[in-house]
Amino acid sequence: MLSRYVPDESHVIQYDAVDLDDSLRYIEEPVVILARDVKRLRYRAIPVVKVHWRHRPVEEATWEIEHEMRAQFPGLFEHSGTS
Repeated sequence: MLSRYVPDESHVIQYDAVDLDDSLRYIEEPVVILARDVKRLRYRAIPVVKVHWRHRPVEEATWEIEHEMRAQFPGLFEHSGTS
């Protein structure tokens, strides 16, 4: 059995405005580097950085490969004081 919906103020969802480019795609922007680490494999060492993304909570920060982040977002490393 279905029952009638009773409106309630607590049911309203809060949202942030999303910036879209000309192709209507959402572009993630990094805010700051939170941590650095080196992932070691058998014969290689891969430097990685933990990145905090704009419009995401810190808990959703992700580990990214450092040289890829430097290629895509060189300004991120200039402002963070890391070399």
